[in-house]
Amino acid sequence: MLKAILAIGVAAISLSGVDGQGTPDRMTEKGESSIKDPNLECQPYLYEPVASALASFPGIWSGATIVDGDTNALAKWAAIQPNVPDIPPKGTLQGNFDGLNYGSDDPDCWWTNTKCVKPKASGIPEDIWIMPEPRTLGYGFDDGPNCSHNAFYDYLASQNQKATMFFIGSNVMDWPLETQRAVADGHEVCIHGWSHQYMTAFQNEDAFAELYYSAYFFDGPFPIIKRPKPYGIIGMQAIKLGAGVTPTCWRPPFGDVDDRIRAIANGLGLRTMLWQYDSQDWQVGVTPDITSESVDHEYQLMIDDAKKGMFNTAGTIMLFHELDDYTMSEAMKWYPKLKESFDHILPVGVGYNVTQPYVEDSITQPNFIQYTSGTGSTLLRNSSNTSPGSTVTTGSTTPGGITEVRLDDTVKKTGDAARLGLGWNGGASVVAALLLGLAFIFFGLSAH
Repeated sequence: MLKAILAIGVAAISLSGVDGQGTPDRMTEKGESSIKDPNLECQPYLYEPVASALASFPGIWSGATIVDGDTNALAKWAAIQPNVPDIPPKGTLQGNFDGLNYGSDDPDCWWTNTKCVKPKASGIPEDIWIMPEPRTLGYGFDDGPNCSHNAFYDYLASQNQKATMFFIGSNVMDWPLETQRAVADGHEVCIHGWSHQYMTAFQNEDAFAELYYSAYFFDGPFPIIKRPKPYGIIGMQAIKLGAGVTPTCWRPPFGDVDDRIRAIANGLGLRTMLWQYDSQDWQVGVTPDITSESVDHEYQLMIDDAKKGMFNTAGTIMLFHELDDYTMSEAMKWYPKLKESFDHILPVGVGYNVTQPYVEDSITQPNFIQYTSGTGSTLLRNSSNTSPGSTVTTGSTTPGGITEVRLDDTVKKTGDAARLGLGWNGGASVVAALLLGLAFIFFGLSAH
């Protein structure tokens, strides 16, 4: 009963456009994306579809396991399990591989060890790690959605630049409206695990859960929760719950993947995307020897290679992050130089002519020719970007003086209260929602 009253109050608040204290609407993507104060952006908020579904997911920021009683997950895992190679887990979830006895011939195509991208087990597609078109940069960002990303996404929009966003399932649960913005802005959304730990350390079933609860959509019965248009009806996995779409691509945290993990991802319909260059941006403030000068050096190294003609046959992918204000600021700072150095900067899937980036067919994205010619520069909903005479394919194979832009460095990076569903400025807005819900029930009060 209390949850129902709260839901009515939440709806009333959403319709009113404020959260009960005269602040911007925190219940719709449009309202959330309009916030310009990064400190307000990172104040936790209650989003009812997520709050009511928490029990159907693993603990947020904990290593995933199949939730008790989740028969759909168990059935999907049972279907995938026979195709998973018999490869033991490696090291710890924190990436400690000390004492691991691993063959020098790299029997498992373990990327962390040898940067192997061509699986040795049969039936597993090759990793995506470069771009098939020359002088092309596959543009993507890991570790989102970040609560303070509005300035960064506004910048990308001002440049009409789309990217591939690799979202962590737990971050999606913390910041669902930020997830919705990525889809609304026309970016390609992929997954980046549930808890961002080293994937090869998980037991088989838990590795499956890390991916399943981040993205997978099933056809069976699930609770129907109405969401403001255009997001429609939602299912029970994080990105589907947060943004109404089910990704078909993923990037392993830290690039840690072998043929066992690839097989699990492939069973869930996920393409594995890696990288060729690493900006090292995420390590600033974490690794003592990595400084902002180190990151600038990595950016410049790739640009110098572009000038040397190293991408005249095939393009490349560099690892960037939406992790915090520094990494997003670096991306904005270097973007003009990247545009000077590459003929094309685009989402990874676009470079591979993947025109249906999600399980749902309600959204398409342009192929390479359409994107680069300007005839389809964004994802479309309930439509097609196919232009007369163009050929659209999916699943292409992998071929062998700067201006500083800074964001507020004081912004909080994560939201503990949001993951509990108890944010909103210390709970005052929850009280407001309850009062409005009661008013609707007993007095028929209109929120308009």
